[in-house]
Amino acid sequence: MHAVYKRRGAFEEKVPPGKQSVLKPLFFLPQFALTSGQIGQCVTQKHSRISYVEVEILDAQTKKQICVLEKMLPSFTIADVKQKFYKRCPQWYPSRVGLLLESNGPLLNETKVIKNLAASSIITLYFRDLGIQINWTTVFLTEYSGPLLIYLLFYFRLPNLYDMEDTRDCSRPAVVHLACLCHSLHYVKQILETLFLHSFSSKNSTLKNMLWACAFYWGFTIWMAYYINHPLYTPPSFGNRQIIPALVCFLVCGAGNYFTNAAIIQEHKVGAKNNIIRPTYNPFTWLFKLVSCPNYTYEMGAWISFTIMTQTFPVAVFALMVSLQLILWAQRKHHKYQKDLKHYPSNRTALIPFVL
Repeated sequence: MHAVYKRRGAFEEKVPPGKQSVLKPLFFLPQFALTSGQIGQCVTQKHSRISYVEVEILDAQTKKQICVLEKMLPSFTIADVKQKFYKRCPQWYPSRVGLLLESNGPLLNETKVIKNLAASSIITLYFRDLGIQINWTTVFLTEYSGPLLIYLLFYFRLPNLYDMEDTRDCSRPAVVHLACLCHSLHYVKQILETLFLHSFSSKNSTLKNMLWACAFYWGFTIWMAYYINHPLYTPPSFGNRQIIPALVCFLVCGAGNYFTNAAIIQEHKVGAKNNIIRPTYNPFTWLFKLVSCPNYTYEMGAWISFTIMTQTFPVAVFALMVSLQLILWAQRKHHKYQKDLKHYPSNRTALIPFVL
């Protein structure tokens, strides 16, 4: 080795200075050839370190395997898994797919990362068909437009809705016209809010739920409209002393429902979805000081006022059913606010100030 280095030194001494720059790269070619294999080996090792996850999807009812999704990155979310599953099984589009960790467990949120679901490289998820999905705008427009049109059919007394003998006398009490006006205003407001105020999430509703909601609202509207617009309908017992205060209360509750909905939507738009919603300068929003869901309070008050104004049994039953549903929704939201929001006002109740 010493001799080799001596020869190399002697050779370098003989090379003219002008040619050293030309010959110098030639000495590095053998070294580059020896190290190139090591560089390629490092790149291969770097790529081999990427760990993939396999997602096995089973049917939640039969426990049979549907498919196995391979080469899933640990950073993928449930939404990504649904997209991959849709490519393998095109008959189930992503919004129709429900994925669970257990066959009888809750649905997994689409934002959950799969690496947090299991410690191993194989994850087992259960598939549930959520049925035909319809976006919320279509659901609410169908739900609200039906009662509006149905009530007007009875108000104008289309042929065959009532006996001809009963429709000879066309004079009707003033409360019948007021009831039609209030009912129409309520559902027109709901439709306009659906189109221009509310912003719905990407989640959809099932066709089954929409049909149940339509059957509820449409069915009760037929029952209420038939009695209120019937030729034999009689006004409330106390006349205007009962009708006018109930009418004013109905209009106030309708306005309060709109302004509180607008306050909630505005609070969400500014990125304060997890903040406590507080009253504004608008007097209709001051109810936020006492209850968590004042929009539900106003909604329930509107239907109770409509019941007093018309004094009919079908409206009373409908108001009771709606109130029970609103109480359930309000209590769920109230408990969620208390759990998720720090320093939530302790004086607030769910729906009715100081009571419920």
